Amino acid sequence: MAFRFFRPDMAFCDVYTITPEALNELGVKGVVFDIDNTIAPYEVERPTEKMNEYFASLREAGIKMAFVSNNQGTRVTTFNEGLGLFYVCKAGKPSPKGVRKCIAHFGLDKSEVMAVGDQIFTDCIAAHRAGIRFAIVKPIQPVESTFFRVKRFFERPFVKKLEWLNPKNAMQKIRNRKKKAKDE
Repeated sequence: MAFRFFRPDMAFCDVYTITPEALNELGVKGVVFDIDNTIAPYEVERPTEKMNEYFASLREAGIKMAFVSNNQGTRVTTFNEGLGLFYVCKAGKPSPKGVRKCIAHFGLDKSEVMAVGDQIFTDCIAAHRAGIRFAIVKPIQPVESTFFRVKRFFERPFVKKLEWLNPKNAMQKIRNRKKKAKDE
């Protein structure tokens, strides 16, 4: 039973595969994003043009967005400057408090919110403890500190059998899952 907190609900190759269309198919109206190694490499201080375009596409589709990060306030504030999204820094994930603050800020039902991150032991657990779905993405930078290499080693059993959705198959796989859930 407790292992459900360690299981992502879906897995995407990167955040760009999580399109407005995919979110619409999933009934998602609000997304809580992790920043580091999910959206941007650690050394990227501000969103790139591609990142800005991605967030603009979600905004245009009416998707509410927020950041929840365990990082310092200066990192999150600097990254968010041009975006102006709601955020929680020093969130203490796997604590669900930061995620819950975002859900409250959105004013949405938990069933309409999804979290996106690259780690099982922080992002996934925090999302599930807050009662929302979680989509894991492949880490942007595979080579990390010793601390993260150890964490990734222990995450392997939980991500090993995941079906990673990529731009070519994501929408069809999501539709198939919805149809299967409806049929059951």
